[in-house]
Formats: sequence, structure tokens, C-alpha cells
Amino acid sequence: MTPPSDDGTRVFVVDDHQLFLAGVRAELGSSFEIVGQAEDVESAVAGILRAKPDVVLVDVHMPAGGGAAVVERVLAAEPDVRFLALSMSDAAEDVIGVIRSGARGYVTKTISPAELVDAVRRVHEGDAVFSPRLAGFVLDAFTDPQPAELDPELDRLSGREREVLRLIARGYTYREVASELHISVKTVETHVSSVLRKLQLSNRHQLTRWATERRIV
Repeated sequence: MTPPSDDGTRVFVVDDHQLFLAGVRAELGSSFEIVGQAEDVESAVAGILRAKPDVVLVDVHMPAGGGAAVVERVLAAEPDVRFLALSMSDAAEDVIGVIRSGARGYVTKTISPAELVDAVRRVHEGDAVFSPRLAGFVLDAFTDPQPAELDPELDRLSGREREVLRLIARGYTYREVASELHISVKTVETHVSSVLRKLQLSNRHQLTRWATERRIV
């Protein structure tokens, strides 16, 4: 099958996982003009403002503020740029947070290459695009007159710590978490220890129960 040709849409990609970043560029390169990439908030904001893309694919969890910070800062200067969040997380608070910041859609990294190309095109055309079941989170959040309260305990965790927490609570082994997040097993152990300390929990069983009670698994 002949790959779709570049339709002139200018796309910028933001993700702190280098292998994933390279894969996304490879998948989208025949369909769009890739005008830049970044792996952290500061370089993303600077690069986007310089390149002025049509659509930005942005990861949700990154150091120093994550995807929501990128969206807010860019839109304050360039309101015509459209953002599509691309994340491993399907947690309601992540979806709602980045949409409130101004993103036009949210898809998970389980999306197929063809579906991702379609999502980018639809966002460029002005549509709101979500992976299955995520749209309900947004509808609930924006039709509820009382915004959901932030969890002060969850707010103590960094974005990466939240990712590790969810995967551990879902039953992943440390090695499986490391493979999923493209980090070392030692780094996973460090994050788990930090999460347990911040939440004042003693073991993995308590961590799983804590996450289940808050429906963030």
C-alpha cells in the first residue's frame, strides 16, 4: 500500500521518551511536515513558538510541569496552535487537566499509526478527538457545575511517579513497568520508594489499595 502523501500540515512532537519520539516521527513523516521535536517543557515552548506548527502532539507527563504547562504557555502567545495530547495514561485527572489547559484532544499511546494520522488531521480541522471512553471524562467535567476537588496527596507526586503508581497498582512487575516506561528497573524502584514515602505507605499492597480507593488505577 502506498503511504499517504504529506498534506502540508505542520506538526511538532513533544515527548521525553527518545525511542517513542523517533517512532512517532517515523510514522507521521510521510503524512505531515514534521517541523520540530522536544523532550522537555522549556525546549518545547521555545521550539513551538519558533516553528509555529499547525498541530502539536504533546506528552502529558514530563518534568517541570508536563504537557499542560506547554499548552498553556504556547496558547498565551500563539492561540491558533492546536494541541493533541498523546499519553500512556487514561486517568480522568490527566485527561481533564490537559483539556482544561487548552488541548483539542487526547489519545493514548495504544493508538494505531493510521488512527494517529487521522486524529492529527481531525484536530487540525478543528475537531475534538479522544480515544474511546475518554470523552466521557471530559463531558462529565465540563457539564458538572462544581469542578472536582484536587487530591492534595496525589498532588505531591510527580508525573512520572503517578505513571509508576498506576502501573504498579494494576499489577505490573517492576521489570514490566521499566519496559513500559522505557526506564531502568532501578529507576522504577526509586520512584516506588518515593511514592511510598510521600503517601506514608509501607508496602505495595497498601499502595494498590490507596490507588483503587481513589479510582486512579
